[in-house]
Amino acid sequence: MTADTENLVLEHLRHIRTRVDQIADDMTDLKLRMSGLESGMVLVKREITHGDETAARQQITIDRLAARIERIERRLELNDPAH
Repeated sequence: MTADTENLVLEHLRHIRTRVDQIADDMTDLKLRMSGLESGMVLVKREITHGDETAARQQITIDRLAARIERIERRLELNDPAH
């Protein structure tokens, strides 16, 4: 190999090394961003679960109130069609 050819190969290798380093930096950034997104998704899922739990508790309360109203109506004979 001549000196010019060696210099050309070294120049290409340096360019390739620079690009590989840039790609590695980009991958590090992407990994950090993905971790942030995953953390955000966990929070969203937690909020959805909390909302579902709240809805379930509210439905239980409504069911209990409906049962109490039915018992009160029966005691007061408010459901009797004769009245």
